[in-house]
Amino acid sequence: MIVFLLPFNREWLTPGYHRKRIAYERKQIKMQEKSKPPELAIYPMHTDHLDDLAQLESLTFSRPWSYDALAGELQNPLAVFYVAENVETERAWGYIGMHHILDEGAITNIVVHPGYRRRGVATSLLNEVIEYAKKHNITRLTLEVRVSNHAAISLYESVGFEQEGIRPGFYDSPKEDAAIYSLYF
Repeated sequence: MIVFLLPFNREWLTPGYHRKRIAYERKQIKMQEKSKPPELAIYPMHTDHLDDLAQLESLTFSRPWSYDALAGELQNPLAVFYVAENVETERAWGYIGMHHILDEGAITNIVVHPGYRRRGVATSLLNEVIEYAKKHNITRLTLEVRVSNHAAISLYESVGFEQEGIRPGFYDSPKEDAAIYSLYF
């Protein structure tokens, strides 16, 4: 006769344990479904995106980049900009901008429409820039973020960025320090 000894957890005998466990697992599945990226595609920025991106800037920042500033980046040989676009509507849901200088990438902006946040759009954009960095032998990505922007900081840390310092009074409207984050390859 063969007897298998399995680890035993007394919690399993608690009344309602299995019902609570199933409810917990269902909640986890719903959270995962919410965090799945929407039907989107990532494209290099082009002139057709500029109206949407200028609008996203205005919705998001107290000192947004203008249409002309974004258009200027199309002519900048150091600029690497990607747009997350809804496949069905062909509207921009977000974008990321970076300047590729020698072996470093300075992320200038990452913007997601307020209605599409926490759906994986920003993560997809960051992953696109990380892949670009690896393909182009970039050794360090860097960015600044408001010290109060905990959601963005959590996102950056989740993909491997680490805080390296603080820029006092970096932001205006309102005045605030910036945390400097970097990701090394």
